[in-house]
Amino acid sequence: MTKYTFTKASKKFLESYLNNPSPTGFESEGQKIWLDYVKPFVDDYIVDTYGTVAAVINPKAKYKVVIEAHADEISWFVHYITSEGYIYVRRNGGSDHQIAPSKRVHIHTEDGVVEAVFGWPAIHTRHGGKEEAPSLKNICLDVGAQDKEEVLKMGIKVGDVITYPDPLTILNDRWYVGRALDNRIGGYMIAEVARLLHKNNKKLPFGLYVVNAVQEEVGLRGAQMITETIKPNVAIVTDVCHDTSTPKIDKIVQGDIKGGLGPCVPTGPAVQNNLLKLIKDAAKDNKIPFQNAAVSRATGTDTDAFAYSNGGVASALISLPLKYMHTTVESAHKDDIGNVIKLIYNSILRIKNNQDFRYFK
Repeated sequence: MTKYTFTKASKKFLESYLNNPSPTGFESEGQKIWLDYVKPFVDDYIVDTYGTVAAVINPKAKYKVVIEAHADEISWFVHYITSEGYIYVRRNGGSDHQIAPSKRVHIHTEDGVVEAVFGWPAIHTRHGGKEEAPSLKNICLDVGAQDKEEVLKMGIKVGDVITYPDPLTILNDRWYVGRALDNRIGGYMIAEVARLLHKNNKKLPFGLYVVNAVQEEVGLRGAQMITETIKPNVAIVTDVCHDTSTPKIDKIVQGDIKGGLGPCVPTGPAVQNNLLKLIKDAAKDNKIPFQNAAVSRATGTDTDAFAYSNGGVASALISLPLKYMHTTVESAHKDDIGNVIKLIYNSILRIKNNQDFRYFK
């Protein structure tokens, strides 16, 4: 496989998929976009109760390999409406309160989207006083209402989900920038693996389950559910990791990973070493650059859900370096996106039917 290139169709899919809101627990519209794109490249698909989708190649095969990403993005919930008509929020996933002030948002009501802003006092009113940092206690939404009654008339209620509308852009023809790259860019990459297998007419000796899971941001929940449905033998998960080359990051704590230098392939207890070696060999043989990293008790990704399920599943993680995670300007390098796709693709082709990954017998 030569250098990965974005096609006109893949670019269109990437933009529509990334720009569509898919907050944790409310991923279904984004999942429909994803499934519509991947359907022509697979034989069958599974949709579970909570919205995780598995697109399947060779569904009758007994030996099952999963490639997986997660579909949800961080968001907020309407939590409390004041008598004056201001709205306080609760996190849905790891939403960052520090980036909220002055951001525009969409409140998703039963009657449609209501626009709002996270207001913040002007610098003039804070000058000379004690500077108060943004927190869940002081960030609030303004929908332009006179009072609580008007907020309710807009169709807004406690429990409505709130997302940022920031669209996908390209910075310096090199970086994809936007919200929700964590981890819908992963959904894009595994869909592209399926497309390339189909395009190149690769016949796999096992069943391949291309899984786009929900609810990762609140504890790997979608992966936990779908692994019990599929009962896979092998799982290669892709998610994002921190690009630590930006200011304000301590590399002694976070490691040394730089966007543009290739996928991150970590070692850790949840990562099965024989599968890890297969992935690294695939990278070396196909001249795909990669970066090493170490993870501790857990990877913090859906890898953990697969590894510790069904009596133990040979699992590994291929991470995409990402700047500014859990903000609206998450940034991933084009070359890294292409190389993650190439690495998953070539790793799949190295797996043998009924391959036994045990360390000894």
